[in-house]
Parts: sequence; structure tokens; C-alpha cells
Amino acid sequence: MTLRILLNLSPDYRALWHQPLASALADAGVSAELCDRPGGPVDYVVHAPNGPVQDFSTLPGLRAVLNIWAGVDKVLHNPTLDVPLARMVDPGLTEAMVEYVTAHVLRHHIGMDRDIANPGHDWVQRPVPLARERPVGILGLGVLGAACARALSALNFPVTGWSRSPKTLPGVASFAGEAGLHKVLSRAQMLVALLPETPATTEILNARTLAMLPRGAFVINPGRGPLIDDTALLAALDSGQIAHATLDVFRSEPLPKAHPYWAHPKVTVTPHAAADTRALTAVPVIVENIRRDQAGEPLLHRVDRDLGY
Repeated sequence: MTLRILLNLSPDYRALWHQPLASALADAGVSAELCDRPGGPVDYVVHAPNGPVQDFSTLPGLRAVLNIWAGVDKVLHNPTLDVPLARMVDPGLTEAMVEYVTAHVLRHHIGMDRDIANPGHDWVQRPVPLARERPVGILGLGVLGAACARALSALNFPVTGWSRSPKTLPGVASFAGEAGLHKVLSRAQMLVALLPETPATTEILNARTLAMLPRGAFVINPGRGPLIDDTALLAALDSGQIAHATLDVFRSEPLPKAHPYWAHPKVTVTPHAAADTRALTAVPVIVENIRRDQAGEPLLHRVDRDLGY
């Protein structure tokens, strides 16, 4: 039997994914036809939320939607989605996220911006605390958050994490619930947001919770834009409660040119570039899920629609 797989991707992504996926399927002994547009029955959709097909009811025979993005908030509530949905857990994406988070934590920890932007050529020696003196909090201890927590802990940062339920990570103190959130925030001189977007996490960083952070804390958000109340963050930056915010994700993308984040001297904007799905490292995950489904085995990283991830 030859499977029919729709690559519901933007044209530039299709060009990157077609050959690696075709080769990996052939190597796995899976007979498959890769198509770029619907027309007739489809067994699986390799899906990006910005792909051209948004109505899954037009795809007869569909067995599963295999998302290539880590986030599923753009597809989870699609009313035409009535088959299993798998999110992407890509080893390459995880590595990239660890590198992005570690780089910006170290950047703010060492105070690199002061030396890079020094128009007066001032010779000012400033003592820098050791990593073990700089507590880091991570909101979200899923695959990405846990990997970042391990990397930062290995550099001697005291790391605490918060998630829906407590996790067990060597060297990382894990908390859950409202009281746990307060514990993490109250000690985090650096805060990294890596939560999924759900009704429970929307604007979890707001005026009340930002005020729980130590004054002069740094915020790094490569998770989801709606985790932050933008108005509250701008007010916290202006008051000095937050020393700097490094933001990679936003409610509206591309970030509108008139948005105050662009011009704010205490904000670093990166263009949703912290971690991208890489075809060469993600294709094996797609192929394994197809193999599993064909063998009657559970999908890897199947989304729980009640939890939202």
C-alpha cells in the first residue's frame, strides 16, 4: 500500500522538507507519495500552521496531523480537526533553544551590553557575580524548559522551575501551583518563559506577577507571545522593576513596526528566531510517527486537547 502524505507547508519549507522526507520514508521501507496540494484521499498531513490548507474536513481518509512546529496553539482549536494531532519535539530545535537561552542568560549575567554600547569609551570596572550567585527561574519544564534548566544548572546557576505539575530534574528545584509560582518568581534574577500557550498561561506574566520578581530582574521570552501582558511589561521596564526584556515571540508577528518594543531601550527584539524546526533532525520524528500509526502504536508527542499541549 502506498501512503499519501500532504506537505501542508509554505513553498520555501516544502523545498526544504520534500527530499529529506522522501529519502527517510524510503529508507524506512515506507511506500509513500508526497503531494503539495490536496486532491483525493490523504493519509497524513505534515503540517505547518501557516500552510495553505486549513480545512481538514476536505481530506478524506486522514489519519493524523503531524505538526512541524513545537507550538500547537495555531491548530489545536481548528474546528475541522477531528484526528490525532502530534506536536514536534525536534532534537535540533531543542539544541537551538538551549543555545539561545544560555546565550542571553550569560549576556545579561555578565552585563555585556554595557561594554558593547559604550560610546563614551568609559573605563569602568564592574564586579560580576558568579553564576552560583545569580538565581534563574524557568517557567515551563517540558522538553525545552528541562533542557535549558539542565544546561544552566551545569554552568552553576541556581535554577528553579515551575510547571503544571512538579518535575524531577537533578539539580533543579521544581514547583507547581500558585504558591510554587510565587517561590520561583520571588528568587529569579533571570526569568525564562518557556510555557505553552493555554488559557491558564495567557498573560501569566502580568503586573502582579512581574512585581514578585526581585527588582532589576531580567526577562527572556522565547516561549509564546501571549504569556506576557505587554502593557504591564512596558510599565515594569519603565519603573526599573525589570532591567531588560529579551523577547523572541509576540502576539502579532511580524512585530508591527510601530510597536513600542522596537524603540524601547530596555528591550531586545529577536524575530522568532530562537529555535526553528530543522528538516534533517525533525524528519525522523515524522517517519517514526507514521510507522507507529501504521503499526497500531501510539503516536509520539500526541497532543492532549484538554491540556492544550
